Amino acid sequence: MDDPYAVLGVARTASEDEIRRAYRKLAKKHHPDLNQGDARAEERFKAVSTAYDLLSDAEKRRRFDAGEIDANGAERAYARRPGGGWAGSGAGGTRYQRTDTYDAFTDAGDLDDILRGMFGQGGARAAGGRAGAKGRDISYTLRAEFRLAVEGGETTVTLADGRSLKITLPVGLTDGQTIRLRGQGEKGGRGVPGDALIEVRIMPDPVLERDGNDIRMTLPVSLQEAVLGGRVEVPTLVGPVMLTIPKGANSGAVLRLKGKGVRSATGDSRGDQYVKLAVTLPDPADPELVRFVEEWGASHPYDPRKGKIR
Repeated sequence: MDDPYAVLGVARTASEDEIRRAYRKLAKKHHPDLNQGDARAEERFKAVSTAYDLLSDAEKRRRFDAGEIDANGAERAYARRPGGGWAGSGAGGTRYQRTDTYDAFTDAGDLDDILRGMFGQGGARAAGGRAGAKGRDISYTLRAEFRLAVEGGETTVTLADGRSLKITLPVGLTDGQTIRLRGQGEKGGRGVPGDALIEVRIMPDPVLERDGNDIRMTLPVSLQEAVLGGRVEVPTLVGPVMLTIPKGANSGAVLRLKGKGVRSATGDSRGDQYVKLAVTLPDPADPELVRFVEEWGASHPYDPRKGKIR
């Protein structure tokens, strides 16, 4: 993959907010749902998602900047680690990495190959004690699509030993929440396995944003729709719905879609979705529209800031 900073079009000094905004803009532009049948847009969307996956993780970003991993998150051969030691290829080409958190070694080469498709570039970390009554816990990072994480549902997890498990994500997951799969970790000295701990990292949606149990979004509307009103299709967690734009709508006006937000933990109610209107003019400017507004404005003067700005 190309330099993730170049993919997102941000400087190497970009803040977390700048990286997030760049991702949302590009993800919205190239999202497969908005470019059906366009293979190039789909590939671009994957590249943008991979770049964000790396740069949104502070530790991955630090290691990439230090030259320890490449743009795909793979270890670079013989990269010097902070504090001493080398990361590189062992016998037979197998890569190993030291994990400070758990003071253990993980076979990062084989494990990454198994998990990359499901877990992005997260890899796995071994945790727990020495061989004994219970095996070690294994920690994974699951990169979940926004709507799957919020709405809940089934997904497949491929563990380090090659087993595939179907798990059900609960409704309303929050970023960083951990799911425990009991008995799916390493086997212990007496045959009692540890657990698999799956940390869910939610990929931001290019359009929808979560606010508690509510959903917020900005909807571009044409000048005609703002002046004359109309019905516009908008995305929601449960699929597209038609929203009525009132006549004379202004930029910044917020409309509510009742019951289209996030489901409660019990599943018996939903929050709302709030749609902020953004009147958007043609780009480039339409000469006929310019002439009309000039003529209309000359005979219909008004001050939109009167009484609102001192």
